[in-house]
Amino acid sequence: MDMLVILMTIGVSFLLSVILGPLCIPLLRRLKFGQQVRTDGPQTHLKKSGTPTMGGIIILLAVTVAFLRFSEKTTEFWVLLIGALGFGLVGFMDDYIKIVMKRSLGLTAKQKLFGQLLFSIIVCVLLYQMDHSTAIGIPGTHFSLDFGWFYYPFVIIIFFGTTNAVNFTDGVDGLLAGTSAIAAGAFTIIAMQATEHESAIFTAALVGAVLGFLIFNAHPAKVFMGDSGSLGIGGGLAAAAILTKTEILLILIGGVFVIEMISVILQVGSFKLRGKRIFRMSPIHHHFELSGWSEWKVVTVFWAVGLVFAAAGLALYRISGG
Repeated sequence: MDMLVILMTIGVSFLLSVILGPLCIPLLRRLKFGQQVRTDGPQTHLKKSGTPTMGGIIILLAVTVAFLRFSEKTTEFWVLLIGALGFGLVGFMDDYIKIVMKRSLGLTAKQKLFGQLLFSIIVCVLLYQMDHSTAIGIPGTHFSLDFGWFYYPFVIIIFFGTTNAVNFTDGVDGLLAGTSAIAAGAFTIIAMQATEHESAIFTAALVGAVLGFLIFNAHPAKVFMGDSGSLGIGGGLAAAAILTKTEILLILIGGVFVIEMISVILQVGSFKLRGKRIFRMSPIHHHFELSGWSEWKVVTVFWAVGLVFAAAGLALYRISGG
């Protein structure tokens, strides 16, 4: 695969994100699409109230334009685009209802479940039509298990798990933008080695877009991505993992996202069963903030952990014969 095309894709999506930022942020501010900050969270976050959110639109626009420019319109193209934009749309609707319609909970659980299930099923139909392999590779080995028809419920679980885990990670300036760039970069390398052209172009576009967004999202953030960004990123990463047949490896490469989700599950479970909390606050990045870490320290440490997970994932992929 041509490295020049990958670099051009990253560059174009980065520039688009950088250009769209100054155009979209004032518009979001004028429309009063401001973030509502949890009063029970770190007190340092209270000053962020009113900061424009729904900035995920910037990321998704940049990714889409770059992807359209450099990709071929194959079935894989639609799997990736629907994975990102479909889940991004669910996130956008959730953000819109929270902020514009002043319903603090956004979409109801059933509405969000329906939206996520709808786009997951559409992807499953496309995978079936393209005769996508239903075998799951075991990372670090040359073995695989054929799930047959059970593969499609597994795909739905991948989308639900990834999008929610990525969403939990979005809570500190620059945290998700940086960790998602690292994960997307790892999948770009994997897709290039697997000669999955569309996945390589898509994840390269995602790398550029989130790095461009990071310019405005780094502490102190001028804009937040909201659920439109986090769910869109999660859907895109899940689609890339499915197409590159690295479904299980996604757990390792997205290790930071997994840790964030597990911290929430443990916190909720412990409080319901024992009436006690394990962490000062979940997701776990807030625990470290309440323990005295600065936002910048939390972000840089989590980025470093994300790099370690990504490197380990790439090493396992190579061992598996990738």
